[in-house]
Amino acid sequence: MLKLSLENIKAKFRNILIYKVGAKLLKYFEKLIHDYSLIGNTEFFEPHNFEWVEEIETNWMLIRKELDELLKYQDDLPNFQDISPDQATYISPDNLWKTYFMYGYGIKSEKNCQRCPETTRLIEKIPGMKMAFFSILMPGKHIPEHRGPYKGVIRCLLGLKVPSPKEKCRIRVGSETRHWEEGKTMIFDDSFPHEVWNETDGIRVVLFLDVIRPMGFPLSILNELIIKIIAISPYVQDANVNHQRWEDRLEKVFANKKEKEKV
Repeated sequence: MLKLSLENIKAKFRNILIYKVGAKLLKYFEKLIHDYSLIGNTEFFEPHNFEWVEEIETNWMLIRKELDELLKYQDDLPNFQDISPDQATYISPDNLWKTYFMYGYGIKSEKNCQRCPETTRLIEKIPGMKMAFFSILMPGKHIPEHRGPYKGVIRCLLGLKVPSPKEKCRIRVGSETRHWEEGKTMIFDDSFPHEVWNETDGIRVVLFLDVIRPMGFPLSILNELIIKIIAISPYVQDANVNHQRWEDRLEKVFANKKEKEKV
């Protein structure tokens, strides 16, 4: 009973630090980003303004090839809320959003990256890349309106598998709605309210990237520091522990597959 009480106290204290103190500090800092952002403060950004976009778009079929191998095991891949349980209640309470993480806030998933060497090679060349995973939406999936936790990063989604009609596979950011195209990137500020739909009968997959927002000095230095602090926060560390469990589980799945192929 005493142990349970101590755990409850720790949980409440952590929630206060993350959701009250931490959130207020981030909100204050985000106001400064408006003045120091080198790419403006629009909902969407034009991909041609980022030098690294050309290479991942040119090589998108290499990424798609590795993805296709992983999709043979799609039933064994973790749901988004399996990695981040805090999202289960609102953003994704069902089993229609699968993931395959390679990086999470700069933390590398070694085994997952080894299975996707070409994808890993390409994403590791992107300056300021902090998050990278395959985001897999099952038919009929709707991610309700929400916003990202921090404006100091921008989001890039590379279309890898876009079912028809592509207009029904779309995202709304702020007041603007766009749909995916295979081999093309979509870059936006996820601190704006946004929601996603896959209203087709097929699976939609994108390479999901979070990249440090280009900012002027000295906010650029402070921004990187804040991202490092977020990376060691309980919110991210808990997700990392969950992911490590799933990584080990996937390793067994792949090992069993190889054994069956030998027989």
